[in-house]
Amino acid sequence: MLSSAMLGLKGARQVLNRTQGRCLGLRVLDMSRCFSATTAQRTSSQKTPSYSYVIVGAGSAGCVLANRLTEDAQESVLLLEAGPKDLLLGSVRLSWKIHMPAALTYNLCDDKYNWYYHTLPQAHMDNRVLYWPRGRVWGGSSSLNAMVYIRGHAEDYNRWQREGAEGWDYDHCLPYFRKAQSHELGGDRYRGNSGPLRVSRGKTNHPLHKAFIEAGQQAGYPFTDDMNGYQQEGLGWMDMTIHKGKRWSAASAYLRPALNRPNLKTEVRCLTTKVLFDGNRAVGVEYMQKGEKKRVFADKEVILSGGAINSPQLLMLSGVGNADDMKQHNIPVVQHLPGVGSNLQDHLELYVQQQCTQPITLYKAQKPFHMVKIGLEWLSVFTGYGATAHLESGGFIRSRPHVPHPDIQFHFLPSQVIDHGRVASKIEAYQVHVGPMRSTSIGWLKLKSANPMDHPILQPNYLSTERDVQEFRDCVKLSREIFTQKAFDPFRGPEVQPGPEIKSDADIDAFVRRKADSAYHPSCTCKMGSPSDPMAVVDSRTRVLGLERLRVVDASIMPSIVSGNLNAPTIMMAEKAADMIRGRPPLVDADVPVYQPPTLETQR
Repeated sequence: MLSSAMLGLKGARQVLNRTQGRCLGLRVLDMSRCFSATTAQRTSSQKTPSYSYVIVGAGSAGCVLANRLTEDAQESVLLLEAGPKDLLLGSVRLSWKIHMPAALTYNLCDDKYNWYYHTLPQAHMDNRVLYWPRGRVWGGSSSLNAMVYIRGHAEDYNRWQREGAEGWDYDHCLPYFRKAQSHELGGDRYRGNSGPLRVSRGKTNHPLHKAFIEAGQQAGYPFTDDMNGYQQEGLGWMDMTIHKGKRWSAASAYLRPALNRPNLKTEVRCLTTKVLFDGNRAVGVEYMQKGEKKRVFADKEVILSGGAINSPQLLMLSGVGNADDMKQHNIPVVQHLPGVGSNLQDHLELYVQQQCTQPITLYKAQKPFHMVKIGLEWLSVFTGYGATAHLESGGFIRSRPHVPHPDIQFHFLPSQVIDHGRVASKIEAYQVHVGPMRSTSIGWLKLKSANPMDHPILQPNYLSTERDVQEFRDCVKLSREIFTQKAFDPFRGPEVQPGPEIKSDADIDAFVRRKADSAYHPSCTCKMGSPSDPMAVVDSRTRVLGLERLRVVDASIMPSIVSGNLNAPTIMMAEKAADMIRGRPPLVDADVPVYQPPTLETQR
C-alpha cells in the first residue's frame, strides 16, 4: 500500500544537484571469467554466457534470491532488471526520491522508476480507469512503496495450505519472516533480530497518531503492541522498512551486500522478452538492452521474479499460458496453463478525511520553504519529517460478528491525500486509508499483443460482488465511528470526505464507486497449488507445472491475497524458495500461539 501524503522536495533538489553534480552509477565488475562457457548445443557466431541461475527482476523477491543463491560460492547468478539502479554514493543517496521516505510520491507520479500501468475501465466503478504504479528499478516496488511492514494473518498461510500450497502454512512461513527481519525492538518468538531486512517503529510521536489509537480503543477495539506478532487484531503502532532515516528496500537489504561477490553479475535497463526452451526445459532467456537483442543461458534454472504483472506476461510471451489466447497472437504454445494471468487479486481502498482544527498536520510541511528545510535536514543527518512516510499508526478489525480474523485494515495519516499525491493538499486535514482484506472480486490479465513493449491488459474486476460492496459500506461507517470518538475532540473539524451529505447506503455506494482506488497490491496471477488444480501455475516448490528448470518466485504465486500489505510476505516467500532451490530442509516452528477473539458472536 502506497501512501501519497508525503513531502515534496523540489526546492531541495537544486541543493542536491549543486552539491553532488550528475548522478553516478555503481561500478559493476566484468565477472565473465567466473562463469562457464557455452555448451555445444548453444551455437552462435560468438559464445553466449551461461550462469547457474538467471533471475529475471531485481524486485523484492529477485534481490533476496540473488543474495541467498550466491551464498553458495560454486553457483553463479545473473540478475536482470528492466529499470535502472537505485543510485547511491557514500552516505548521500543520489536517487533521493527513492531513499528519502517522505519523498515517495515522486516515484508514484512519473515513469522513471515505474511501469505506470493502468487498468481497463471498471464497470462497477463508474467506468473509471485506475492507476497502478509498479516498481521498475533495483528493489522493485519496495523502492516505491510506503515502507509499511505487515505480514498478514496466520490464517492466511493456513488457508494457502488448504488451497494446495503444501508446506506454506503459518508454521512453515513464520521462521522465514524471522530469518529475513532485524527488528529494532529485538527478537522474540515472532520477530527476527539478525536478518537483512531492517524494520523500525515511527519516531515522530505525532499527537494525531496517538489520537487515532486511543479513539480505536474508545470505539471498542483492542490495542495491539505488535500487529505482526501474536495479535494482529486491534489498533497500534506500525512497523516500517526504514533504517536510520532511509528507506530499507530489498535492494538495500539484500542486493547491495552481495554486489562484491564474484559469482553475482547484474544487468540493468534490459527488458527480458522471452524464456528460451529446449522442448519443455527452460535453458535461458532473451532480452533487449540498448536496442540490441541478447541471449543468456542457465545451467540449472531460470527464475522469474518480475511480479504479479510482469511474470505472467513473460510466461505468455514465451508460450506458457492459455493456448487459445497465445494462438491469437501467433505465439507458439510451449505449455498450456490456463491459470497464467488468471486469479488476479488486489486490495481496493479509500480515504475517509476529516478537517483538523489545529495546524498540526503535514499541510504546512508541503510549502516550498518548509520542504527545503526538511530536505536539507534529511540530506545532512537523515532525520526529521523527511525520515518517515508518516504512516506510523494503523490496525486491523473485524467488520461484523462471525468473521474469524480481521477483514478491514486501517492506515492513519496526519495529512490529506488527493489523486495519489499528484495534487497538493488543500487544507489542514487527517485521514484514514481503509479497505477490505479478502475481497471476492477476481480479475485477470492478458497480453495486448506479442510485442513485449506493450503493457498487458489489466482487468481487476473491482466491486463485482455484493459482498465487496457491503464490506466497503462497513469500511466507511466504521471509520467515521472512530473519528467521532472523544480522542479526536480537540482536532475534529468538518468531514471532508465522503462529506456530511453522504448518509444513506446508496450515497456511500456511489462515493465508493467514485473514489475507491487500488492499494497497489496486485497478486495471485501465477497461483501456487496442487498439480491437480487446473488453474495452478506453479507447484508448492515454485516450479512451473509441466516444465523443467523454470520457477516463479514473487507475489504472483500467492494462492490468495493475504490480509495486509504484500512486501513482507513476498520477501518471506523468496527466503523460503531460496532454501528449496538450494536443497535445504525447510524451517518450521510448530504451534506458535496466535490470538483468537474472545467470542465470534460479537464484532469487538
